[in-house]
Amino acid sequence: MTMVLWLVLIAAMLPVMCAGLAKYGSKEFDNHNPREWMTRLEGWRARANAAQSNTFEALPFFFIAVALAVYTNAPLEKLHMLMIAWLLARLAYVWFYIRDKSTLRSIVWALGVGLSIAILFAGRT
Repeated sequence: MTMVLWLVLIAAMLPVMCAGLAKYGSKEFDNHNPREWMTRLEGWRARANAAQSNTFEALPFFFIAVALAVYTNAPLEKLHMLMIAWLLARLAYVWFYIRDKSTLRSIVWALGVGLSIAILFAGRT
C-alpha cells in the first residue's frame, strides 16, 4: 500500500514540475503576479504551462480511480503496474507537449485516459 501512496504523491507533483519547467531559467519571472506572467509565455514555456493545466485536469479521475481500485481490493501488483504506466504516459505527454509533437501528445493523452479507466476497474478481475 505504501507504493500506492508514493505513486499518488508523484502524480500530484507533475503539475508542479510543469510549472517549474515553464519558469525555468527566465529572468523576467514576476512572482508578484505569476499567473498573468505565465499567460504571456511563448514557445516551449507556454506549452509547459499548458501541460501543467492539462495535468491538473487529469489528476481527479486518476485519484478517484486509484481510490476506488483500493476500495475494491484490486491486486496491488496490478494497481502498481497500471499507476506506473499512467505516470510514464503523463511524463511522455509533458515531454511531447513541450517538444511540440502534437500527434504523439494526443496518443499518449488517450493512453493515459485508458490507463485511468483500467485503474478504475482493476478490482474487477
